[in-house]
Amino acid sequence: MEGLEHLRKRIQAGGAEKYHAANAAKGKLFARERVALLVDEGSFVEDGMYANALAEGLPADGVITGVATVDGRPVCLMANDSTVKAGSWGARTVEKIIRVIERAYQTGVPMVYLVDSAGARITDQVDLFPGRRGAGKIFYNQVKASGSIPQACALFGPSAAGGAYIPAFCDVVAMVDGNASMYLGSDRMVEMVTGEKTTLEAMGGASVHCKESGVGHFLCKSEVEAIETIRTYLSYLPSNWELAPPAAEPVAANGVDLAAMVPPSERQAFDMRRYVKGIVDEGSFFEIHALWAKELTIGFARLNGEVIGVVANNSMFKGGVLFIDSADKASRFVQLCDAFNVPLLFLSDVPGFMVGSVVERQGIIRHGAKMITAISEATVPKICVVVRKAYGAGLYAMAGPGFEPEATIALPTAKIAVMGAEAAVNAVYANKIAALPEEERDQFVADRRREYDEDIDVVRLASELVIDTIVEPADLRDELIRRYRAARTKDRSFSRRRHGVTPV
Repeated sequence: MEGLEHLRKRIQAGGAEKYHAANAAKGKLFARERVALLVDEGSFVEDGMYANALAEGLPADGVITGVATVDGRPVCLMANDSTVKAGSWGARTVEKIIRVIERAYQTGVPMVYLVDSAGARITDQVDLFPGRRGAGKIFYNQVKASGSIPQACALFGPSAAGGAYIPAFCDVVAMVDGNASMYLGSDRMVEMVTGEKTTLEAMGGASVHCKESGVGHFLCKSEVEAIETIRTYLSYLPSNWELAPPAAEPVAANGVDLAAMVPPSERQAFDMRRYVKGIVDEGSFFEIHALWAKELTIGFARLNGEVIGVVANNSMFKGGVLFIDSADKASRFVQLCDAFNVPLLFLSDVPGFMVGSVVERQGIIRHGAKMITAISEATVPKICVVVRKAYGAGLYAMAGPGFEPEATIALPTAKIAVMGAEAAVNAVYANKIAALPEEERDQFVADRRREYDEDIDVVRLASELVIDTIVEPADLRDELIRRYRAARTKDRSFSRRRHGVTPV
């Protein structure tokens, strides 16, 4: 028994001291310290501690797996130990990861990945790579569990080669700036294959993925912040798809003047994030993907204590126009909310989708169709609020009347049209304007714009039942609370089929 206790302590100590020191110099915590920060004190129960115990220098085979509680709720987790062969995968590493994901799925609890791994051990590739219980089974299980249980990843170091797909298959990824990276091929491999000279940070660092690629969701300054971000994320979601999101004590909104926040001119931008915070419970807005595709704001919040998902156009960035990345950003978030029974609030101030040869070649139609598909398929309660404008297919992308929202609500500042007055007048009267004497053009254009605005007047839209009601900004929060409460028993069936064909 003394020998077993010594072995246990040796395993729990991880790799050699020099590797611990090297990590500490980079501001990195030991894997077991990360686990302790994530979970409730004394709740962690470890599985597979003795994996590869007979091998030299492979404590726990480089990965810690088990079950615990976070804020009193059960979770499963894995944590790469980068002091053991840089957190690389061997055959038993892979088996442990497979088992803990299977356990999370079978028991219906969230799965948390604390990732810091150099990827597969090439020396063990036959044992860990190709078989039925090889590394591919990890990704298969992640896909199987997707939408059934929450999956969240905190990335503290590299996630290399095939291992990069563990974060990619998670709902969200929190990355530690300066240390975290994701890449399919190392900088040396890239140079050998393509001739490009780059660095891991420039190619796959945290800033790149959180600001440019969109694979990362949260750019964190420290490991403590990354872990706290994952804890906060889980607090908004149920343990699995069959449960309701956890409610909290209602808190009043921050009391800002919503009416004063919206400029009268469509050309003048305002920050929709501030508008969101003026509607929801104070301090509850948890923004996701804040640094990527900023023309669209998404995140969780609480409304009278109940969790909602917010999708809002932000004219502070690119005028709130929808681009390829913002369409993808919305699609994924809407699917996430729909999977875990989180009602959706759409706050519209959108000129439409971007046009031009560049975005057409990039597939803006395909990406827009993907966003509209996600919104069509979402069966959670949806409410569309037209804050200022909803033009063209932007109305469709923001869950407009044709997409069976519980309600389409217009503020007095709202406009719904195929396009704005300026563009419409130019499209219809361009030749006539050009033929007029120069001194008559301005008046002609002003008259036609006035006529156009009268045609799409918000009261007329309400009289035609295009919108369900017109609400003053000061009354919007209470209106939303009542409508979401009424929608709790909604029938969530959608279509007679196995699944659609997503326009990816």
